[in-house]
Amino acid sequence: RLEAKIGITKKAVGALTGSIELSEKELEPFLEELELSLLEADMEQETARAFTLELRTRLAGQKIPSSKNPNEFLREKVAEALNTIMGVETLGLEQRMREKKPFVVLVLGPNGACKTTSIAKLTHLFKGKGKKVVLASADTFRAGSIEQLEVHAQRLNARLVKHGYGADPAAVAFDAVKAAQAEHADLVLIDCAGRQETNKNLMQELKKIVRVSKPDLKIYVGEAFTGQALLRQARQVDREIGIDAFILTKMDADAKGGTAISLLHELKKPILYIGTGQGYGDLKPFEPAFVVKNVLG
Repeated sequence: RLEAKIGITKKAVGALTGSIELSEKELEPFLEELELSLLEADMEQETARAFTLELRTRLAGQKIPSSKNPNEFLREKVAEALNTIMGVETLGLEQRMREKKPFVVLVLGPNGACKTTSIAKLTHLFKGKGKKVVLASADTFRAGSIEQLEVHAQRLNARLVKHGYGADPAAVAFDAVKAAQAEHADLVLIDCAGRQETNKNLMQELKKIVRVSKPDLKIYVGEAFTGQALLRQARQVDREIGIDAFILTKMDADAKGGTAISLLHELKKPILYIGTGQGYGDLKPFEPAFVVKNVLG
């Protein structure tokens, strides 16, 4: 638990004058502990350093009313600052879906980050809202990927468009969009390959899918506890393909949320949902307050 060390003498003076003024010397241990806490919460190092520097500037010389617990005062200031750096404009996904039919979403992300499972969860979510969903199995590279999405499609009673392994992923995406148009579907979710983000062949493949399917939204799925690695991957994909929003998965695996702060602060892209388990219903709208609470402990 984050705490500042306020001397007994200063507290006594504060009781007489009505306030306690924080010095940089007293703040230093608190800020060091805070930076460590942020790093332990999977925040990227540069983001953590920039945040604590900003907080030092804000807090030095601050007067704390003697009637207020100094540590609670500091925690409130930290929470305010965290909320400020996470203040990315929301996307309004459901409103955008109402304005375009079918609404085409390309779902990006590395292998192992639960991308296909997140697509299934999105399918469950929007079918629950009465939407007709078409799935595109455009990962024709990874063994088992088509069958994995097919199982979800059958369970969720969703239309699946697929070709064979080694087929052109852009052709699968194109056919899915055409099928959705013909069947008056509301939403197309395109699953694509997730090889290493620096793989040039993959980037060209994804660019072709984008040209052919013209997605209305590009969502990047990443693991919530991977911190700097996720930030590096997302920056690369954003430069090459463009990212509109994120889904953070495995928030149930002891992820404290620092990755979310880094993404919002560094890339200025909204986080739409967080994955909190393996069930179809384990997809929750992202709430900054949840991250603030986790980081502060």
